[in-house]
Amino acid sequence: MTLKSPKLNEMLRQLIALPSMSSVNPEFDTSNREVVDLLASWLDGLGFQVAITPLPNQPHKANLLASYGAVDEHSQGLMFAGHTDTVPYDQHSWHHDPFKLTETDNKLYGLGTSDMKSFFALAIEALHPFNASDLKQPVFILATADEESSMDGAIALVKQGCPNVRYAVIGEPTGLKPVNAHKGIMMESIHLTGRSGHSSNPALGVNALEAMQRVIAELIQWRGELQQRYRDDRFTVPEPTLNLGYIEGGDNPNRICEQCELHFDLRALPGMELNELRRELTERMHTLFKHSAIRWRHKSLIRGTSPMHTDANSAIVKAAEKHSGCHSHAVAFCTEGPYLTELGIETIILGPGNIDQAHQPDEYLALDKIQPTVELLSKLIRQFCL
Repeated sequence: MTLKSPKLNEMLRQLIALPSMSSVNPEFDTSNREVVDLLASWLDGLGFQVAITPLPNQPHKANLLASYGAVDEHSQGLMFAGHTDTVPYDQHSWHHDPFKLTETDNKLYGLGTSDMKSFFALAIEALHPFNASDLKQPVFILATADEESSMDGAIALVKQGCPNVRYAVIGEPTGLKPVNAHKGIMMESIHLTGRSGHSSNPALGVNALEAMQRVIAELIQWRGELQQRYRDDRFTVPEPTLNLGYIEGGDNPNRICEQCELHFDLRALPGMELNELRRELTERMHTLFKHSAIRWRHKSLIRGTSPMHTDANSAIVKAAEKHSGCHSHAVAFCTEGPYLTELGIETIILGPGNIDQAHQPDEYLALDKIQPTVELLSKLIRQFCL
């Protein structure tokens, strides 16, 4: 391969320098196009076939899917995948410039070093020794938008399709230890409407805030039942969890509360179906308020991400265990893995960063993880593509 991309440290510097935050809050949300266009310029120069696809509902954002080596109807390639966006940052909490790659104490600091823009540079570096003509199976690089907020990039990819890919490595921060399972997440809202009135006479109204305590009790009971029904000891927290995260209701102490809303999340284990959980929730709310003057509404705050599980006997899991020297394991955080498995792609999560640094001030990537990552990815290319 004729090197036409910058050297590794320069690639890292350029990627970190480009803001690409995604957020449900428009104040912090930015485009990822500069990152995607930068990757496209490098990959095109290296001989990749590059396709950039704007998101249908956010045309200022885009996915990138690039292939290296011949692709035909029989191809079963290997894909290195990741998201181009980062979370927002708290400027006052950082001791380093979030958009300037800073090396100190054997660490590279910057927003996205660990989670997870650095992975793209390392994947490109791993490909340098290989000529396209030598590959029996193609190598793909996928760079998505909005993983940190809506998952719109992954959702768009599922609708578009991703043929000719058999195996995928998502470079989320795992400390170079392969992950073959993680929990899913759903975020739900329960909104209650009662009837306002003067607080001196409770009979004048129907108090939505008081009714919400019944919802909270019901959710806590449901959580206990779910934890009795489901358990997976591969996880540090082996049960599904349900967290009550937000409540708002009423407007004045001397007025009967008419409106009250509760938000919660539920972290589901592999084997738990999000739509089935939502059906259960709706049935419980219907039973709870069947003979009540309270009107209720259940709404999903996000589409939700299903749990992921790739069989421990999958070739990509076995290869990752062999080349990393670590057994595969399960984690609680979510990734785009379930969207790739929905496309029939056997997927693992494996990256050089550490989840403890993700979403934190002074995010960093340890220097001693860089060369082992490049070597590990090169070994996977040799095993699956040569």
